[in-house]
Amino acid sequence: MKLFPTGHATHPQWRMAAALVLAQLRAQMALPDYASAPTLGLLYITDHYANEAQALLDYLSAELPEVTDWSGTVGVGVSANNAEYFDEPALSVMLLDVPADQYRVFSGVAPLPAHAPHAGTGFVAHAALVHADGHTPDLAELLAEMAARTDTGYLFGGLSASRTASVQFAVGGDGNMAGQGGASGVFDGGLSGVAFGAGVSLVSRVTQGCQPVGALHTITAAQDNVVLALDGQPALDVLLDTLQVSLDGGDPQPALRKVRATLAGLVNAGEQPQGQRRTGHFGADTRVRHILGLDGSRRGVALADHVEPGMHLAFCQRNVAAARADLMRICAEIREELSPEELEPAPMLSSDAPGGLDAAPGAATPAGAQPPIGRRICGAIYVSCSGRGGPHFGGPSAELQIVRHALGDVPLAGFFAGGEIAHHHLYGYTGVLTVFVDGEPSPS
Repeated sequence: MKLFPTGHATHPQWRMAAALVLAQLRAQMALPDYASAPTLGLLYITDHYANEAQALLDYLSAELPEVTDWSGTVGVGVSANNAEYFDEPALSVMLLDVPADQYRVFSGVAPLPAHAPHAGTGFVAHAALVHADGHTPDLAELLAEMAARTDTGYLFGGLSASRTASVQFAVGGDGNMAGQGGASGVFDGGLSGVAFGAGVSLVSRVTQGCQPVGALHTITAAQDNVVLALDGQPALDVLLDTLQVSLDGGDPQPALRKVRATLAGLVNAGEQPQGQRRTGHFGADTRVRHILGLDGSRRGVALADHVEPGMHLAFCQRNVAAARADLMRICAEIREELSPEELEPAPMLSSDAPGGLDAAPGAATPAGAQPPIGRRICGAIYVSCSGRGGPHFGGPSAELQIVRHALGDVPLAGFFAGGEIAHHHLYGYTGVLTVFVDGEPSPS
């Protein structure tokens, strides 16, 4: 694969912004290191353009006829390498240099087949980029079912975020999207995205933006969303001991303020929370949830999720320092995955590593302006929570600047979502960073 052309711009008029993006894409497509005829495009727009989504897609499709397939969605912000456009009219586009037989666009009118070769093509999905409407009923179950349609069970992506129309883009070329029919390519509701085959090498990691402040516990008693006991001890007592505060005395407010700044990281029963044990950070097996209240009579802690005995829990805190440290951690993990000494043992599309999906080993390629790593990053997709963004990291575009500092000047597109998707889970206040890697995959 060659480098993926990208373009991004802001302008009150969508047509002017699109023209600026097209100029960037065409200039890059003329360079020898960049793909000259990619067929798959990702389109992310802010909600300022949501009502003009169809016209915008039609315009880009007409100007880029070689791009036969499109996917994307709307966010309250969009991102590019080293820049984010938050709460302003903008779009971010990336054209992926992926072989046509190694991807399939899917949507509600052309769903991904249920874990079987795509009709007439032999295509089998190994992982999938998913865009979803957060108002879709039974969304968690749909994501689990979608993950089951891939060989690895790994999904990455996010929920549309919009104050106007909540749109998704899904357009398939001839042979790539049977069932498209007369659909316009702009949808709302349900799931859409791109499934990738075994020949596409990916590395994906999740940053939770927070760090544990105490030990990992096992929930030994619970009711609905209330944790009653951790390791046989009253959950509220464990929380207060972890924070080194007390509700006794005349003024409980200092203790309550510290509790309000604390969250809970949950891992399902039967899943091994390897991320925290191995790195001191949460991996993608952990879902971070808010503490909703304290149950003084039962000495329990109420969480914004259903809990049951056997689950694991660790209290954590989210702040600028923790968010920056955890984002730098996942970037370092990606670089380590691509370093020459890691090429030999790296498994093909394994979802077992803490935090994400590992790429297959392949031949090293010089990376130009990128850091000296073993294989070139051809492009990256970054989906971050709409509650994060630059201000959460200390300044405008600070979040994307951290990514660029760690990975180099790599092509990147993404959006700020209403929820993030990794593995088969739905997250909040997280970032999901996925890179496409140049190199031949190992035999399956």
